Amino acid sequence: MNGVRALVALAAVTVALILQVTLFPHIAWAGVVPNLCLLVVVGSALMRGTQFAMLLGFGAGVLLDLAPPADHLAGRWALALVVVGYVAGRMRPDVRPTATAVVATVAACSFVGTSVFAISGLVLRDTSAGVGELLGVIGIAVLWDVLLTPLVLPLVTTLFQRLEPDRAYAR
Repeated sequence: MNGVRALVALAAVTVALILQVTLFPHIAWAGVVPNLCLLVVVGSALMRGTQFAMLLGFGAGVLLDLAPPADHLAGRWALALVVVGYVAGRMRPDVRPTATAVVATVAACSFVGTSVFAISGLVLRDTSAGVGELLGVIGIAVLWDVLLTPLVLPLVTTLFQRLEPDRAYAR
């Protein structure tokens, strides 16, 4: 079942990436679009745990780094989504999380992931934006991701739970 799980995870990330780079730029707020790949990684962490989410985060991040219109050094989103997979996997309780806990997890992971991406850009001198501008982008990104949580996370968690119900965490 590991091969099927990997293919389904890749398909989920691919669909999220395609929507993120084709549809959502048309509804961008201050140039910031929702990070659907981040939401897929968080959903996988809630269902499958840290290790799976970190691997998925790396793959999703590499795809996001290379997808047009990539205007940054490759590897920055990969690093950010690996950290997101770790954080989301560690925050996952052993019992069914409440809606508030899921939204808080998404908000924390969006803040951490976008911050890692922004800070890596500052360290690598890959951005012309100042710290103040980056803080505004981080705030908008967190808001976008939290707003899309009720639409995306139930789909992702249900997908992983139905794929291997005996291996998914208690729901």
